[in-house]
Amino acid sequence: MAKQSLPTAPFLKVASAPHMHCGVSIKGMMSTILVALLPAAAGAIYWYGMEAVRVMALSIATAVIVEALCARIMEKEIRVDDFHAVVTGLLFAFILPAGAEWWLVVAGSAITMILGKMLWGNLGGAPINAIAVGWAFCVVSWPVQMNVDATMLNTILVNPLSQLKYFGIDYIADISMTDHLMGNQLGTLGAVQVGAILLGGIVLLARRIITWEIPVATVASLLVVGGIYYSIDPTLYASPLFHLFTGSTMLAVFFLLPDFTSSPNTRGGKIVFGLMAGFLIILIRTYGQYPDGVLFAVLLANMITPLCDMIKPKPFGAR
Repeated sequence: MAKQSLPTAPFLKVASAPHMHCGVSIKGMMSTILVALLPAAAGAIYWYGMEAVRVMALSIATAVIVEALCARIMEKEIRVDDFHAVVTGLLFAFILPAGAEWWLVVAGSAITMILGKMLWGNLGGAPINAIAVGWAFCVVSWPVQMNVDATMLNTILVNPLSQLKYFGIDYIADISMTDHLMGNQLGTLGAVQVGAILLGGIVLLARRIITWEIPVATVASLLVVGGIYYSIDPTLYASPLFHLFTGSTMLAVFFLLPDFTSSPNTRGGKIVFGLMAGFLIILIRTYGQYPDGVLFAVLLANMITPLCDMIKPKPFGAR
């Protein structure tokens, strides 16, 4: 009797569902952020000239090269074409003085990429903002070279935060809001281009790259806490608008605090996160030894991100 062959089992293939792509990509988001940063970069070049071009170009080039080298060493795909390293390098340049030494720019940008991004497995894994990590490393290791007043002695611009910290409120009376908005103040390269940063932030909100919760909560908290101090003694404490339009505040509000990887994901968490950040900015500036401790506020706010993500509405029907 002939032996009958058993039917062959069908070949099963497991794959993801054919979901429709919304069109948003990392490269697209980074391109929009770069466009939003261009006005501040132009303002930095206007006030500081080729020194600004040198710092920005060196920081971006270092960030791109270090990311490519780290990806090669880690045997990961090199993704420098998504522009994230370019954005990171430019943002790091923004928190440096225009007179920063070349080795400081290279070291800080490299540390930003290594400790702030690649050590955590490339994009999306870092629990702390990479720019704040690089800044903290540099300001603790080389405080004199990171000091804006010490490295920019050849300029007629005045650092309002240093004036307030070391000489008192009478020395900032002549600085107008127009000077703040137009970047007519001494500070880090791009952070003090307040009007340009504000314009870039509006672009990010309009394109829905970031949402309103963190910027609005941070500004509201800063204005309320700063207003409380100002109402206690206006001859000792600066107005809340002064704190909003000086230093790195606006850069943190729109570009550092809403960072995708280090900020909360829930709406309630983002609001609490922003409220804490605004409170810390005023607290550090009032009692800390650094005239502008905004980046420290960013680092400390990042510490509570996991707790903020626990703030979410209960499922329907849950008690």
